[in-house]
Amino acid sequence: MNKNIFLLSILVLLYACAAPQVTRVQPLAASADAPYDNVLVVSMFSSFDMRRIVEKEIVKQLAAQGTKAVASTSMMDTRTPVNRKTFVDMVESLDSDAVLVTQLVSLDSESKMKDMNPQATYNFRPTYYYNIWSVDLTEYVEPQRLELKNTVLLATTVYSASSKEPVWGIQTQSKFTQDFDQQRGIGAVQEEATAIALYLKRDGLIAK
Repeated sequence: MNKNIFLLSILVLLYACAAPQVTRVQPLAASADAPYDNVLVVSMFSSFDMRRIVEKEIVKQLAAQGTKAVASTSMMDTRTPVNRKTFVDMVESLDSDAVLVTQLVSLDSESKMKDMNPQATYNFRPTYYYNIWSVDLTEYVEPQRLELKNTVLLATTVYSASSKEPVWGIQTQSKFTQDFDQQRGIGAVQEEATAIALYLKRDGLIAK
């Protein structure tokens, strides 16, 4: 499977996973000019669609907290260079006071074949003998399925637009299990974005 498609499926095709485990890797710097109320949201993945999905959900969660946020992918397309100048120009255009950057740190996936539960159908028929029945048993056994156990680790860093220095950072880790051919929703991305917004507010990076 193409790597970009696989990574996109991990972030998009899953739901009902446990809340992400959050680790602070950089506490709020004493020099930070927080709280921030105008944030440019950037995600760094090889797939443009993945970046758009993640940024859109983070912007949604920040807006729910009362913070203005703009997704970088709303101001670019697949031909736009992903470099420092592009994002600096966005900050100047939006007059942003902070930039939030999320990127994939690691993706570990283990697969194994899983035995499925058999199903049985019973047919009962009376016989010529008293209290004696004829029983036909038909058992259906589904083929094995490929089960995936995944661990996704994302890093989120906030940069001050004025100092251009990182002022805060966390890592969020999600674990989930799915069948290889199982169709899912976008709950995993929502869980990640919710955790990011929660810790931004808890640590004073956005207004309470």
